[in-house]
Amino acid sequence: MNKRISEIQGLRALATILVIIFHAKFVGGGFIGVDIFYVISGFLISGLLFKEISETDGLRFGRFYLRRLKRLLPTSSFVLIVTAVASWVLLSPTTRASIGRDVIAVSTYICNYLFAFWENDYQNLGAIPSPLIHYWSLAVEEQFYLLWPALFFLLSRLRNKQSLLFGVWISTIASFIYSVFLTQSAPIWAFYSLPTRAWELGAGALIALTPKIHIKKPMLMWIAVLGLLFATLCFNSSTAFPGVAALVPVLATMLLIAGVGHWPPILRDAAHWPISQWLGKISYPLYLWHWPLLVLPAAYLGRPLHVFERLLCIFATVTAADLTNRFIEDPLRLAKLKPLTVISGALLATLLSTALGVAIHLTGTSTIKVNGQKESFSLAHVTRKPDVYSNGCHVNYGKSVSPSCEFGDLQAKKTIVLYGDSHAAQWFPTFEALAKQEHFKLISLTKSACPSIEVARRSRGPFNAKECDTWRSNSLKRIASIKPDSVIISSFQWYAPEAGTGSRQEWWSKGQLKVLEKLTGSTQKIIYISDTPHVLRDIPACLAAGKTAACNSSQPSFANVPTSLLAIDPTQWLCNQKCDAIVNNVIAYRDGSHISVDLALSLAQRMKIDLQKFGML
Repeated sequence: MNKRISEIQGLRALATILVIIFHAKFVGGGFIGVDIFYVISGFLISGLLFKEISETDGLRFGRFYLRRLKRLLPTSSFVLIVTAVASWVLLSPTTRASIGRDVIAVSTYICNYLFAFWENDYQNLGAIPSPLIHYWSLAVEEQFYLLWPALFFLLSRLRNKQSLLFGVWISTIASFIYSVFLTQSAPIWAFYSLPTRAWELGAGALIALTPKIHIKKPMLMWIAVLGLLFATLCFNSSTAFPGVAALVPVLATMLLIAGVGHWPPILRDAAHWPISQWLGKISYPLYLWHWPLLVLPAAYLGRPLHVFERLLCIFATVTAADLTNRFIEDPLRLAKLKPLTVISGALLATLLSTALGVAIHLTGTSTIKVNGQKESFSLAHVTRKPDVYSNGCHVNYGKSVSPSCEFGDLQAKKTIVLYGDSHAAQWFPTFEALAKQEHFKLISLTKSACPSIEVARRSRGPFNAKECDTWRSNSLKRIASIKPDSVIISSFQWYAPEAGTGSRQEWWSKGQLKVLEKLTGSTQKIIYISDTPHVLRDIPACLAAGKTAACNSSQPSFANVPTSLLAIDPTQWLCNQKCDAIVNNVIAYRDGSHISVDLALSLAQRMKIDLQKFGML
């Protein structure tokens, strides 16, 4: 295995670079670096385990786990504590509750499942993503290290290497099949969980257990490199992952590991470059530092980082990683410490980080004090969702039929339907108030992340494309049976278009025409409310941090509406030269995407004027 160390270090360097440039938003598929790491880890750990079993006819679990603790825990705990303290100092007090929660989750080594439960989609993170979400991959690896030696030991009792290899094959194939299944049915759980990721580590184990396999054809090495290049450039947030797509980086990495010693000279020399060896050596702290050093500056500034700023963050990452490796990682890894000292240190680090998480959580604030405003705002009041959520009438993930919910004057002859995703539901307070005032019946048909516009989307995170299509079809049938006087449609306009669908505007316009065609004959009038301005930050958190001026800039949505649709553009109500975070003396947005309930209510009379122009009221 020693002959392979230089090439493995080169692969580690590549994996780290891919993840960093992915998070720095230079490439869309760099997240495959994690998959490369998994194959490498499975290969190295399984090789060590098999060597020990073969030479000693047993496995010293205590020694194995002590080595893992010395290798992984000091650096991860140090970066965790520094990141937690920096988050407490730099970020808005309104984010402390969630930051503290994340620190506790990371400290207990189950953060991957908690992130999945909290629906933190790694490839579509929110306006202020957690600076600790990248720890999910370490949690998966640590859980693997906990279980894999026991499986190895049990299989080795069969006294037959072929039985051990067969057991690893079965485990790997079973995990892969489960990964493919869960990627389709529950993609966010598939992304984060050990059972759906274990096959990638198992793939590395298969190479370790079959040392006689040597790929000697340079052409296959180039195919592997092209596979990694393809995934890096062509995969993105809409790629169903891990599932079948993960075969590309996993098989490519297996080929490269199995072909060590027969790499083409260019690849071999690149792996042996001093900078490649150095980056491979510090790859662990590089991975740990890069994400908080990209997230925290952006959150503090209240805006996305510019290219030069991202490059500075990468430079800071490399510097921090090198220092961490020199003064923490290597000294503690190489130190001859007694087992009791290692265990005591691990417990102390875990207790310290957990206590820090609790302290940060408890220092969170429940009010927002805005510069220039006499009164403070209640965080719970500002961030509350419209009543259509709490009364069960807004459909969330997992459902494809909207319940029968009617509001306003239930005896009125005039009926108006509000139809769309959560960006239609954000207008529910407006139309509920008007329904009571103007005496019409309001029917709400809304579902999270499911646009009323007929556009194709790939399943991602908690979003299921088939479920959305079914809901849309059911809603259109409901509208056809109701035959309302008017239908109000609105949607978030920044969904990512599928590859090959043209520009976002073309893709969206075609979807508008399709829904218009399907609604024709079901209602007398169709009103399209253009999306609200696209803010690039969590507005309540931004205001609580005291950066009112920085919270005002935003990106107006494209008002690309077919002439056959009656349209209302709310941008005129929210923006002049800039779109203010405070409008009509209320906080304009409840998060980084949806307008607040108070703003929606304050705009009811302006909406009434526009509806009267169209003869709806």
